[in-house]
Amino acid sequence: MNAAEQATNVELASKIATVVNLFKTEFPDAKSDLKPWKNDPETRELVDPDSIDIGFHFPGISKSWRSRSVLIQIRFYEDPITNVRRAIGIEASGFDHRGEVWRLSTIEKWSFVGESLPASSVAEKLKKICQQILEVFNNSCNLDPNVNE
Repeated sequence: MNAAEQATNVELASKIATVVNLFKTEFPDAKSDLKPWKNDPETRELVDPDSIDIGFHFPGISKSWRSRSVLIQIRFYEDPITNVRRAIGIEASGFDHRGEVWRLSTIEKWSFVGESLPASSVAEKLKKICQQILEVFNNSCNLDPNVNE
């Protein structure tokens, strides 16, 4: 779900801003997009309500990224027994004019797959950012999007 829609309280908005800052610190040319999904019925059906999605766009096609845009999807799970909601992983995808060209999932192997993978230096920085994002969202925070402050 678009990060702009998930920022329903001060704490979540602050954590989303932290994610943007983490990414832009490593990749200052990137422009953030807190609404990477269109607001139409077809797209809304595909959007995961248990994620916070942020897009980043580069001027032109980045040779080191081997893409023009990156979509970061922070996935959440709420334990039905404890009612604790936490970030369980991140899906990152790189896109160019052909569509998705690579993907990284932190759910299992933390490995890249695709036809045009980013340079190893970029891949390592992105993995580091993903680790930091998980720490941001899983360190004593209220992740309930229905709680307004």
